[in-house]
Amino acid sequence: MALNYIWIALFTIGVLVGVVKLVFLGDYDALPEMMDSTFKMSNTAFEMTLGLTGTLTLWMGILKIGEDSGLVNRLARFLSPVLTKLFPEIPKNHPALGSIFMNISANMLGLDNAATPVGLKAMQELQSINPKKDTASNSMIMFLVLNTSGLTIIPVSIMAYRARYMAADPADIFIPLLLTTMCSTLVGLLTVSLYQRINLLQKNILIMLGCIALLVSSLFWAIAGMDNEQMQHFCRLLTSCLILGTILLFIYSGVYKKLNVYNSFIEGAKGGFHVAVSIIPYCVAILAAVGVFRASGALKMLQDWLTQGVEYLGWNSDFVGAVPVALMKPLNGAGARGMMLECFESFGVDSFVGHLASVLQGSTDTTFYILAIYFGSVGIKKYRYSVACGLMADVAGMLAAVFFSYFFFG
Repeated sequence: MALNYIWIALFTIGVLVGVVKLVFLGDYDALPEMMDSTFKMSNTAFEMTLGLTGTLTLWMGILKIGEDSGLVNRLARFLSPVLTKLFPEIPKNHPALGSIFMNISANMLGLDNAATPVGLKAMQELQSINPKKDTASNSMIMFLVLNTSGLTIIPVSIMAYRARYMAADPADIFIPLLLTTMCSTLVGLLTVSLYQRINLLQKNILIMLGCIALLVSSLFWAIAGMDNEQMQHFCRLLTSCLILGTILLFIYSGVYKKLNVYNSFIEGAKGGFHVAVSIIPYCVAILAAVGVFRASGALKMLQDWLTQGVEYLGWNSDFVGAVPVALMKPLNGAGARGMMLECFESFGVDSFVGHLASVLQGSTDTTFYILAIYFGSVGIKKYRYSVACGLMADVAGMLAAVFFSYFFFG
């Protein structure tokens, strides 16, 4: 519902600004430019989304191999000592744990659209053990906040979009995005734990948090003293090793189980095509509206006001160009994606704003959309404190995105 009002507002404000320019400034080109922008941005949305089909198809096929080979379930059992502490209401070996792990895994690979079907399945399984069918359980809230905080290890979709825009190195946002999503996930976990009085000072949880801290410190140690060019080479090499290693791990898990790996891949890959096609209308809708809003000059006016306010405070205002992505992200993923692509068009994919928009796009997931879809799918009407916790993680992710973008690209 929120996106509906935003979409209408973008068109309405854009047209009103254009009419004001025509009537009071005699700008006869304003309305024709806005009309041309709707067609241009609609074509851009279609081409870019269709270009994403190959990447989604590949990774959904790989994920299907892991599911059929049992690798995903084995990993879920491996992590069960931590999951059972974070989800104490879920009985041991309950199928919900496997679905939760699958959903988190898809999000870690940056396949937010692929994660949705698994997430809905997890919600149905959590609802089966929920004593109050119209009220969100503690396990549901923990699951959704961890989901919306968006921990991403390999941002596949974002790298694919950057590659489509001919970025010099599509993977250079890997480390900044990893660090950003770690911050948002830790804040989300801490906030929910405080509400649910979960003791995070337990052995298994401390080991997990220690591993995360070790990973972050190792990354900073590895890049310490590097100049920007060396840092980019390091990020590209590390990302390549992780992606290729993940693919081989999933393939050979199928080989070990004597699985027909090729057929499993094809079965999963078919879903990737349908997912890519299904998001075309959403990208076309939001990019057309953003095109009108920008062509009218309304977006520039908003950014100018923000820039003046930030500079008045004595801060660097380079981040203002990517603010629309941050504002849209909690509301709708396709809308934020459209804003990111619009930043690529206007500022360049390798500009600071282009990099920041990419990191903001992956910094968290779509809080309001996920809460509405996931809770709605099982008839939950009382969300309790889930919105507050989700927004806390969103704010942490946005602030971290700006900080790490200045650190790596500023």
